Amino acid sequence: MNNTPETAIHTDVMIVGAGLSGIGSAVHLQKNCPNRNYMIIERRDAIGGTWDLFKYPGIRSDSDMHTLGYNFKPWRAQKAIADGPAIWNYVNETADEYGIREQIRFGHKLIASSWSTESASWLLTVETGNGETQYFSCNFLLMCAGYYNYDAGHQPEFQGRDDFQGTWVHPQFWPEDLDYTGKKVVVIGSGATAMTLVPNMSQRAEKVTMVQRSPTYVVSRPSVDRIANFLRAIMPFSWTYGLVRLRNTLWQQIIYNQTRTNPDRVAQTLLKDVEKAVGDIVDVKKHFTPTYNPWDQRLCLVPDDDLFTALRTGKAEVVTDTISHIDATGLVTGSGEHVDADIIVSATGIELLNLGGADFSVDGKPVNFADEWTYKGVMCSNIPNMVQTFGYINASWTLRADLTAEWVCRVLNHMEEFGFEQATPRIPELLAKTMEKRYWIHDFSAGYMQRMMPKLPRQGTQMPWVNPQNYRKDKKMFRGSAISDGALIFTSRHAEAEPRKAAS
Repeated sequence: MNNTPETAIHTDVMIVGAGLSGIGSAVHLQKNCPNRNYMIIERRDAIGGTWDLFKYPGIRSDSDMHTLGYNFKPWRAQKAIADGPAIWNYVNETADEYGIREQIRFGHKLIASSWSTESASWLLTVETGNGETQYFSCNFLLMCAGYYNYDAGHQPEFQGRDDFQGTWVHPQFWPEDLDYTGKKVVVIGSGATAMTLVPNMSQRAEKVTMVQRSPTYVVSRPSVDRIANFLRAIMPFSWTYGLVRLRNTLWQQIIYNQTRTNPDRVAQTLLKDVEKAVGDIVDVKKHFTPTYNPWDQRLCLVPDDDLFTALRTGKAEVVTDTISHIDATGLVTGSGEHVDADIIVSATGIELLNLGGADFSVDGKPVNFADEWTYKGVMCSNIPNMVQTFGYINASWTLRADLTAEWVCRVLNHMEEFGFEQATPRIPELLAKTMEKRYWIHDFSAGYMQRMMPKLPRQGTQMPWVNPQNYRKDKKMFRGSAISDGALIFTSRHAEAEPRKAAS
């Protein structure tokens, strides 16, 4: 039986999403805000998010688990570059270890969120798996729904697709019964998914051809971190995890910074490594040399040289060209080459979806996020008591998810200590008129991001109206800066607002 807005089920904090970010945020809340109750709503029927949704062959992390793992739970497996099932187990193990599963409402999809200043709460309209509408309310909303559309992947239009007589697959919706043994497979794409599919499918397929419009930078790393495993043999897990996590985050930042200051040198190093790995059987200049600088788009990780091994054996190949059209037996490139295929995998990317696609309003007025400014890359100007968890595009997602959750706990404890009910980022009118506007993710040219950027809040050039996407800067911003900074305005229905400081 449906409840009504007047009988909405209430919780102090509502977490939306039971994936890597949502489960981690719940643990941080339990540890740091014991006086706050919380609930999680999850649109699917399982924990895990990305790691429960994607089932394509070889699904794995594209960064090491010492940084993709939580800061409170050491990664104990031998492989640092882990496969999807291992990560799924890690997230579920965390949920059970901390008793979080009992707080989750599965099959609950957030449709709309409406803030009321009068009640200092959000009213959430939720659709259940059986098609009913339920209502929940909360004082604080923590969005951990990820950033892409679970219902649709990015699918460009290919002329003649309907003429293809084989099997057409998008990795986001992988058929469990797909048998590609002895088949000719074409994988369209050059991103992380394609780089994973090609070596894995080549183990059983007759041949796998990766057809890419343009190359991507790739870097090979061992899936097993021997130094980390050695240290674990002589030190407590928590010590080793902390040391390796520190080493890896520092290394990630060093490499990324070099791509900003000396991109040509980094590019030459990456390409020389590929040349060593594939020898002279592949034209590295044609197939692995992008037209952009490293980290203008995400680097693709190749564990244990698996892609290069597949290329050397002849079980896989790369074709770099545009696609003219699809025909009954494969595809034809822009230069007229026909690539035979029994199966075509369209690894053409994801569709981004802001805040799970829910509608938001504040005191009856619909929110257009593109009209607002981001606050520290987690809140939005003029939107009270709502935080969005969004990780890194140039490092492991969970590094920023952990920092975000820690900061949310600091905000909640500040509000509890001083009796505030509402925290709202407010940008001074003059600053909003004069500060340079940038995309929420700045200096990143990947198509899947560029398609979404016009719909997201803007960032500026002055703190705290920035989204650094830099772990070192974020640690200082989230852990070292004062909660009461004059930009995040705290108010209560029963007390005067906190004095506002002059904008710096």
